[in-house]
Amino acid sequence: MDAKLLEILVCPVCKGPLHYRKAEQELVCSPCRLGFQIRDDIPVMLEDEARKLPDAEEV
Repeated sequence: MDAKLLEILVCPVCKGPLHYRKAEQELVCSPCRLGFQIRDDIPVMLEDEARKLPDAEEV
C-alpha cells in the first residue's frame, strides 16, 4: 500500500483517519468499527462493502 495514499485516505462515513492492517489487507476505521478491504492494491471505500468489526476484535 502506497504511503502517500494512506496519508490522504479517510473513512467515507465519518471522515476520520484509517489504520492499515497489512496482514488482513484492509483499512480500519476505529470509531465506525469498519474494515475496508484492499483488492489488487486498490482500497474499496464503499460503506456497503465494508466489514463490520465485532466488538471483541481489537481496532
